[in-house]
Amino acid sequence: MSTMRAVILAAENGLGSGSAAGAAPKCLLRLGDRTLLERQITGIRAIGIDDVTVVVGCQSDLVRRQCGHHHVHFVDNLRFAQTSSLYSLWLTRPLLLDGFVVLKGDVLFHPRLLDDLVTAPCEDALLVAFADESRALGSAETKVKVRGGRVVDISKEMDPGKADGEHVGMAKFGAAGARLLVNCLDALVAAGHSRDSAPRSFRCFARRRRLETVGTRGYPWIAIDRPEDRERAEREVLPAIEQLPEPAPVAGTAD
Repeated sequence: MSTMRAVILAAENGLGSGSAAGAAPKCLLRLGDRTLLERQITGIRAIGIDDVTVVVGCQSDLVRRQCGHHHVHFVDNLRFAQTSSLYSLWLTRPLLLDGFVVLKGDVLFHPRLLDDLVTAPCEDALLVAFADESRALGSAETKVKVRGGRVVDISKEMDPGKADGEHVGMAKFGAAGARLLVNCLDALVAAGHSRDSAPRSFRCFARRRRLETVGTRGYPWIAIDRPEDRERAEREVLPAIEQLPEPAPVAGTAD
């Protein structure tokens, strides 16, 4: 069983920029027979990571009830309405120092993607869907610039023409990298960047230490940010995921 910890950032409101604070959190969207969060936890456990922490905010009591039987830990972001995923990740900093993998709580993905990321030989890596002519990057995507296999920039504001791909919403850091990332998180929160997303801290990290990339290899995934994303997830992405074999479960793991 892996000693790596997984952190799921799931404090956000519901779909769309106009979502009210009372809207159901995106992580509880039901896709098929399970919620998005349950699918993530199952995928994490399937590759041998037993230690799972979920950062909750929007309707935190409901999230706890929905996934409490999965035996996960919780961290509360009481300021979820005034902050974003960078702040949520910062709240978990005492848990990160031995190395971890972090996931955005609104991503539906084939479990092979997480397995590829965690088993990649590099210590610190970002999961990237590299751009091609069939998928144009726009203003909504968190774009990544890569040189020599390493991240040199990551930003939603990046000119799509200068980007090499899109951040999928997963990254991993070894023990040394985790300590540096915590330093970046501390500095950014102190400088007033609590409303920024977690990739802001990854960019800080990449300027100081090599952050490798792991490609998606065409495995299906989608970040569910808008109602149309949910529709596409149900219509296209989930069926594609279910048609492909999952990684074999690691012995000794349980949901």
